[in-house]
Amino acid sequence: MSDVTRAEVCAVACAEAFRGDGEILASPMALVPSLGARLARETFEPDLLLSDGEATFVAGPWALGAKPPATTEAWIPYRSIFDLVWNGHRHVMMGASQIDRHGNQNISCIGPFQQPKNQLLGVRGAPGNTVSHPTSYWVPNHSTRVFVDKVDMVSGVGTDRGVDVPLRRVITNLGVFDLGGPDGTMRLLSVHPGVSVEEVQAATGFDLHVDDVVESRLPTDEELRLIRDVLDPKNLRDKEVPPA
Repeated sequence: MSDVTRAEVCAVACAEAFRGDGEILASPMALVPSLGARLARETFEPDLLLSDGEATFVAGPWALGAKPPATTEAWIPYRSIFDLVWNGHRHVMMGASQIDRHGNQNISCIGPFQQPKNQLLGVRGAPGNTVSHPTSYWVPNHSTRVFVDKVDMVSGVGTDRGVDVPLRRVITNLGVFDLGGPDGTMRLLSVHPGVSVEEVQAATGFDLHVDDVVESRLPTDEELRLIRDVLDPKNLRDKEVPPA
């Protein structure tokens, strides 16, 4: 197992974020989260629902970069997505251009909203996602530019906004986090192999809550086979998280 890559550890961490979800829609927004969701469904979460990105739930193993499986499980037109969102039957794993100690997320702009330095995606569905159903974040390049003391604009809602925020996990190329710190602040749960707690803190623009940090779980032999031979045979994962 010594040849396990950082991307494969990240994929397992993303899969673990979906553990216990059961029959809900998983909506991963990048390569490694997509790999993680598919890995979870092929192992410990067989009831997890995955969309082809258009109008159907698809069944069976699905490799990154390949066409969706021909076998469909159900029809899921766009209008039905809102019912899943409002009823909490979805778990989205989004990106974050900025995120702060309370889990407030920004994907809208860098700099003042009235005259930003850079225009990004806009808030998109982040406000509704973060107050309606489980939400996780994936950051492939953990740095002080992303983990900031205060986000320039709140797109996804954090724990200091007076609402019950169902934020599940924040996963980066360095470690795994949740909001289990004092007053709903960010807590370091695990560091990936070869990463130190000090390295994570130095790449973070605020103080992390650190207590009983463990090493992130490595893939099992079966998970490694699925990742390499079935779910990502083209090794696209290393493009998002290069080997350390």
